[in-house]
Amino acid sequence: MEEELVVGLDSSTQSSKAIAWNRKGDAVAEGRAPIELSNPEKGHLEQSVEDWWGSACIALKEVCSQIDPNRISGLAISNQRETIGFVDDEGAETHPAIVWLDDRALPMIEPTAKAIGADYLHRLTGKPPDVTPVIYRLAWLKQNAPHVLAEAHRFLDVHGFLTGRLTGNQVASWTSADPFGVFDIARKQWSEPILQHLGLSADKFAPCVKPADLVGNVTADAAEATGLAQGTLVFAAGGDGQCAGLGVNATRAGRIYLNLGTAVITGAWSATPDVGRNWRTMTSPTGEGYFFEGVMRAGMFFVDWFVENFANGKDDPSVFERLEAEARTVEVGCEGLSVCPYLSGCMDPHWDSGARANFVGLGAHHTRGHLYRAVLESLAFEIMRCIEAMKKSGVDAREILAVGGGANSDLLSQMIADATGLPLIKSNSLEASALGAGMSAAVGAGWFADFDNAAAAMSREGLRIEPDPGARSLWESLSPVQASAYRPSADRDKDGW
Repeated sequence: MEEELVVGLDSSTQSSKAIAWNRKGDAVAEGRAPIELSNPEKGHLEQSVEDWWGSACIALKEVCSQIDPNRISGLAISNQRETIGFVDDEGAETHPAIVWLDDRALPMIEPTAKAIGADYLHRLTGKPPDVTPVIYRLAWLKQNAPHVLAEAHRFLDVHGFLTGRLTGNQVASWTSADPFGVFDIARKQWSEPILQHLGLSADKFAPCVKPADLVGNVTADAAEATGLAQGTLVFAAGGDGQCAGLGVNATRAGRIYLNLGTAVITGAWSATPDVGRNWRTMTSPTGEGYFFEGVMRAGMFFVDWFVENFANGKDDPSVFERLEAEARTVEVGCEGLSVCPYLSGCMDPHWDSGARANFVGLGAHHTRGHLYRAVLESLAFEIMRCIEAMKKSGVDAREILAVGGGANSDLLSQMIADATGLPLIKSNSLEASALGAGMSAAVGAGWFADFDNAAAAMSREGLRIEPDPGARSLWESLSPVQASAYRPSADRDKDGW
């Protein structure tokens, strides 16, 4: 008898990835398809929900062409967060979905937070005032395009929309709902006080369930569109960031999840929904406890930007090898050169959408190796301070699990280990978000008793990098110097830049 499989469907910002996993976390079959992103005017980034569905269908059909669909014990969805779709009572689009990258709602942050109470809003939702949560786009629509809110039967996250198309039940998970910033993370329900301020009711949103709960069964129409067997079980998973933390077995005490991707995400599990300026508080992908998440909007994107513009570009296959070799000859602190990495604004700890990157202390003795190392150091310092703030809040941090393209840099990995004083383990679990969704399906289908057992069985770990015990004090002494490279909004306005 052929082994059973689960499918993790990762519907991200740019593509759908459907992967069939076995009980050991091996990828048995895979399908991919792009998702179009439109920019109808400055600051407006949108997608069609039909593209979400069409892309998912292509990816799932590709997977099902490689295996017997009847082997699939269950499916779960990992989704791009803070993106909102608008549909009628039949699930058809009434307005383009507004993507998390959209910044039309910038003018609504301050008045909305002031009207509801910024501190109250932070404690209730776990999210400091910032352009990313959906609450501010809803406030913008209420003021500028109220017909969009009136014409929609429901406002859906990607998870809610795709579960609706697959099973006929539009269901959000706790982890796909809470990034909206309209969700009470302690009570695990849509927040009535926030909805009252927006003039909306809870029935305009999908009902919310715990991760690994059964959502429904694949319908005949969905089976024909996707290649899945009719009746296939669909379970709740949720936000891609939380799913990725689960996929590398980092959603438990003692482990820090570090995604060195386009954005850098520093995550840690907590039993309680504490809030702070150095992270946003999310619900845990296991349904138990919470997940603190520090975010650098321009993480490895900042590194790529520097290489593309000042180091001959990424088309040169040896460029990173040469840059790393040059940077290794430079001492920590880059001989007085500091970098602020906020190329596209700052989330934690300043929550300043207008923040920008800069190089401070540049002198004639500095070389390209100094500049490259200073860019990497800026990321390590930000990660270090985020973890230190989490530890002061009671987070247990004993080791770091690293994923993403930046983890391929041994130099950056060693910097992070030295700066934090924590060993860094490179994860060998590829496509962590899809794997986390697969783990949710595996728990829902009864393969494992709980998420801890699923993550232990299905995740993979690689190289372990130990910190230099003599280096941390130097990193600590230089941290305030690098942090001072940030210029607050008031200073920028005063100086006219």
